[in-house]
Amino acid sequence: MKRRRHTPEQIIRKLREADRLLAEGRQFLRWPSSWRSARRPYHRWRAQYGGLKADDAKRLKELTAENARLKRLLAEAELEKDALRELAKGNF
Repeated sequence: MKRRRHTPEQIIRKLREADRLLAEGRQFLRWPSSWRSARRPYHRWRAQYGGLKADDAKRLKELTAENARLKRLLAEAELEKDALRELAKGNF
């Protein structure tokens, strides 16, 4: 079964809805069926997207992807430099 990914906008909308439900005094077990798939990740989402707006969350996701890409490029560059050092030493 394919996992469903929620977009940052969906996550923030669900967190706002959760805040409203909690303010009304409802518990997790009495939440609507649309929350059935989101009960487990609620706390993880709250930690990651707690005070963000939809635009901020989207930008955070873009920055995270860019950071991963830059780390990968740096790792490749370091491997190339290490290989060139080994060639310069004559240990091949």
